[in-house]
Amino acid sequence: MSKFDEKVAMYAANAKELGLSISTDLLTKVTKGLGPSIYLGDASLVSGGDAEEKARVKNNFLIKKLGLTDGPELDAAIDEAVDKMGSSNRNKHRAIFYTLLVMKFKKESVYA
Repeated sequence: MSKFDEKVAMYAANAKELGLSISTDLLTKVTKGLGPSIYLGDASLVSGGDAEEKARVKNNFLIKKLGLTDGPELDAAIDEAVDKMGSSNRNKHRAIFYTLLVMKFKKESVYA
């Protein structure tokens, strides 16, 4: 099993532990889109309590990658993803977090 496959398996198991129903296929595509950042400690995680991190997720992922328009619904979706993964959960894996956002905005076509 490659390191990439190990990461996807770990993310899928973590999502299941959190009670999240996400497609392994979509999770794999989102993970692949994150590139080498999945192997870097801090870069592979999302800090839900950090305003700068939330702004990065909004600007770099939701607006630039998914092509969404800035608005309060983007901030609300980020907060919703934080809640789904558990606000006290210190290991919010970016791949799972982004997959939840893709599903929220029905932007699976970006990864087709």
